[in-house]
Amino acid sequence: MNRTRKNLKKITFGAFLTLLVGLYSFSPKGKDIDPKPTKSTNVPIFIKVVYQGNDQVYNDYPLATDEFYNPILQGCYPDPAITRKGDDYYLVCSSFAMFPGVPIFHSKDLVNWTQIGHVLDRVSQLDVHDTGISQGVYAPGITYNPNNDTFYMITTAFAGGAGNIVVKTKDPAEGWSDPYHLKFNGIDPSLFFDDDGKAYIVHNDAPDPGKELYNGHRVIKIWEYDVEKDQVIEGTDKIIVDGGVDISDKPIWIEAPHIYKKDGEYYLMCAEGGTGDWHSEVIFMSDSPKGPYIPAPSNPILTQRYFPKERENKVDWAGHADLVLGPDDKYYGVFLAVRPNEENRVNTGRETFILPVDWSGTYPVFENGLVPMEPKLKMPEGVENKMGQEGYFPNGNFTYTEDFSSDLLDYRWIGLRGPREAFMEQTKNGLEINPFETNIKELKPTSTLFYRQQHRTFSFSTTLNYKPKSEKDLAGVVALQNERSNYVFGVTKKDKDYVLVLEKNSFSRRERSTKSEVLASTKIDISNPIELKISAEGDKYTFSYSTDGTSFENLGGTVSGDILSTDVAGGFTGALLGLYATKANDMALE
Repeated sequence: MNRTRKNLKKITFGAFLTLLVGLYSFSPKGKDIDPKPTKSTNVPIFIKVVYQGNDQVYNDYPLATDEFYNPILQGCYPDPAITRKGDDYYLVCSSFAMFPGVPIFHSKDLVNWTQIGHVLDRVSQLDVHDTGISQGVYAPGITYNPNNDTFYMITTAFAGGAGNIVVKTKDPAEGWSDPYHLKFNGIDPSLFFDDDGKAYIVHNDAPDPGKELYNGHRVIKIWEYDVEKDQVIEGTDKIIVDGGVDISDKPIWIEAPHIYKKDGEYYLMCAEGGTGDWHSEVIFMSDSPKGPYIPAPSNPILTQRYFPKERENKVDWAGHADLVLGPDDKYYGVFLAVRPNEENRVNTGRETFILPVDWSGTYPVFENGLVPMEPKLKMPEGVENKMGQEGYFPNGNFTYTEDFSSDLLDYRWIGLRGPREAFMEQTKNGLEINPFETNIKELKPTSTLFYRQQHRTFSFSTTLNYKPKSEKDLAGVVALQNERSNYVFGVTKKDKDYVLVLEKNSFSRRERSTKSEVLASTKIDISNPIELKISAEGDKYTFSYSTDGTSFENLGGTVSGDILSTDVAGGFTGALLGLYATKANDMALE
C-alpha cells in the first residue's frame, strides 16, 4: 500500500532514539570542562555581527494590528512544551548537544515571548562533551505543580549516561536544581499532577520483549511518581497505549505524551507518525489517569500530511504538541512544524508554532490544524503585538545587530558540547574567542559561538580582527548542520601569506567518512579588520568578504545548502551560523 511505502521514508525519530539508548545509556560520566583554558596569544576578535532575515512570505503577508506571525519561534526550537502559573506562561524546547540546554521562554499572553535563559545551564546538569549534535537533550516537558508551588522540567538526555531526568524550581527565572535520575527507560517523558495530590509520568517506550509487531511499533507507559522522593514508584508502570490509535493500521512512533484533566475526564495527547511528513497529533480519553484510554473517533486532531507537496507557503511535519489554557479562557496548542525551502529542504529546522484549540466538544481540535496552515493568526482579544520590541523575541523579518557590549550575552548565542564561557570573553573591543585545539569536525567542545538560522533568505555578517600565526590557526564563520556537514569560511596562513578559504565538509555514505574539500581560497590583506558574510536565498548559499567595509567580493560562487538540511545531513537540528576559531585547522591548501 502507498502509505506503507511512505512510512519507510519518514524521519523516524523513535528509531534513532532506540539506537541511542543502547549506545549511550551506560556511557561513563564525562569530566567537567576546564572553564578557562590557557589563553592563546593570537585571539581573534569579532567586533560586530549583523543577522538580517528577509523571507518573501512576510513581505507578502504584512500584519494587521490584531495579528501575529506563526511560527512564534523561528529556527531550531523544536519539541515545545508549555505550562502556566497564574498569568505567567513558560515554554521549553529541545536543544540536543547545544549548550546551555533547554531554552526557556516566558509570556503573559502567548503572543509576546521573552527568553529568560536555559534550564540546563551547568555542566553538573548536562554533560554533552563528546556527543554528536543530534544527541543530548530531547523533548523536554515542563509542568507546574500547584500542590507544592513547584515547576518541573523532565527530559531524556542521551549523553553522559544521564537517561531520563527531572529538575525543579520555585521560579523558572532563578535557576533549576541538579538532575534527579529516574529509573525507567524510553523517551519523551512528561509529568501530570492530579487534583488529589497524586503525580504520574507518561512516556514512550518499546513494547514488552518479544511483542514488537513491526518497525516503529511503540507504546505509551504510565508510572506513579513519588513527589517527595522525585522518583517513579517501582511496580506501578502500565502500558496505556499500544501502537497508537489503531494498531491494526500499524501506526508508527507513538510518542510525546501529555495528560490533561477537563470536566473530570482525563485526556492523553500524543504525537504519531514520526517527526517527518506523516507527523500528526492524536487524542485519547479516560475516566482514570491510568486508563483505559479510548481514542477519539476524529483523530488526528492536527496534521499537515494530506495536502499537495507544492502548496504555497508550505508548512509541514506538524505534531509533537502541548496544550494550555490561554488568557482569554480559550485553549491553545504549541507544536513543532517546518517551513521547507524551494528544494523541499529543511535548513531552518523544526520550529515552534501555535494554534488556538477548539475544546467546546468532548475532544480538543486544533483550529485550522487540519487545513494548510497560514503564516499569521489573530491575536487573543486585548493583546498588543510587541515581538521584536522591548526585549521580546523577534519573528517575521527582522535585523539583529550584536556588538557584544552588553554585560549579559544574548541567550540566542549558544555553544556546542560545552559552555560558551570556556572560550569567549566580552571586551571593550568586541568578542574574543580563545581557540581550542579542536576543529569543527570533532566530537568535542568547539570554540564556536552559534546563532540559529531563522529564515530561508538571510545574511549573517561579522567584522573580524585576526592575525593567524600558522596554518593550524583559523578564525571566521561557519554554517553548520552537524559535525560532518558544514561550510567553513575563514582566515588562516599559508607560508608567509594570509589566506581566506572556503571549505565544504560533507559526509560520504559510501566511504562512511567526512569528505573535506577546499572550494576556493584567496590571499588577503588583514592589516585592517575584514568583514565576512554568509548569505542564502533558499537552497542557494554564498560566502563573501570585504576589506573596506563597503564592497563585498564573492568567494567560491554559489553553493548548495543541501548539506545544511536535515533530509540530506540527517539528524534533528536546524542550520547554525557560528563565529569559529581553532588551533587545529587541517585544511589542505595548495
